[in-house]
Amino acid sequence: MIRIGGYFFSFVFMTAEQQILALRKELQAHNHNYYVLDNPTISDYEFDIKLKELQSLEAEHPEYDDPNSPTHRVGGAVTKNFETIVHTHRMYSLDNSYSKEDLQDWETRIKKLVDGEVSYTCELKYDGASMSLTRGDGFQGDDVTTNVKTIKSVPLKLSGDYPPLFDIRGEIVLPWDGFHKMNKEREELGLELYRNPRNTASGSLKLQDSAEVAKRPLDCLLYNITGNNLGIATQMESLEKARAWGFKVPTVSALCGTINEVFDFVNHWDTVRHDLPYETDGVVVKVNSLRQQEELGYTAKAPRWAMAYKFKAEQVSTRLREITYQVGRTGAITPVANLEPVELAGTTVKRASLHNADQIAKLDIREGDT
Repeated sequence: MIRIGGYFFSFVFMTAEQQILALRKELQAHNHNYYVLDNPTISDYEFDIKLKELQSLEAEHPEYDDPNSPTHRVGGAVTKNFETIVHTHRMYSLDNSYSKEDLQDWETRIKKLVDGEVSYTCELKYDGASMSLTRGDGFQGDDVTTNVKTIKSVPLKLSGDYPPLFDIRGEIVLPWDGFHKMNKEREELGLELYRNPRNTASGSLKLQDSAEVAKRPLDCLLYNITGNNLGIATQMESLEKARAWGFKVPTVSALCGTINEVFDFVNHWDTVRHDLPYETDGVVVKVNSLRQQEELGYTAKAPRWAMAYKFKAEQVSTRLREITYQVGRTGAITPVANLEPVELAGTTVKRASLHNADQIAKLDIREGDT
């Protein structure tokens, strides 16, 4: 307590360690609000000021370094070779179906193998790079930990009643807005355009410089928890738990009591999927009960308790108006097809890269072609 004139003032002095810990906690909360909850509580400018303050304090006091600090999201580490690590729990593929009859046949097989009523969870199938995160043992498969830590929707610390060890799986995706922005920048540089968000997201994870990965607007959507003695009874409950622990879990899901309700979900999202910020290519239908999932087990390649219904790929025709040549800042010349504008997969397509003259000759592409 200090007296100045007729007033008394009290001051709380924090050590450098206390300041660092307080800033980390505050920035982690702001990150979660912005990237997971889509509910920012401070401006970008205020966030950057606090982040720079934390970076300065950590530089002055390296003894308090923490790999889970928000400052490590900016990247900077360079990985020459990605080490391959064996998964604790195998990652399976999903069997695909392309018709309602396939789903009905799948349901018939299931009901022959398990007792009791069967309900289903329906979730959208996001088109990205499959990822498994393991609490305690790092990331499994190709060790891309350094790159994944730059994705701001991946929590560096969890909250709530999470178990000591589990795997959580999902997709690393590139939202449409970010994909179009990246292609606009490449177009201005005269570089070949990225073909689709999925390949771009997957390729980003294998970049050697994590600082370059940090510049890309990647997102991480989690949807499946795997482990032993987790105290979780259903797939729908696992989604709620993952969300409570701090993971970004897609909000689109439904609990369906019958296969007809599954069809209603499929029909709805096949119509409105282009309104979503991410690329989707189908619906994943899972038996909701984890006990029944265990009964059903796996084939050599896929779980018997899940099926992916794939939307039909969209195709449209348009006319090639003109072939122009674009010179980038590096001097690279790229032929570009200027098209009559056409709607495809939720976006308006006006231009497309023709890659090079050899490709034009190979396909015999000419102005006026459809």
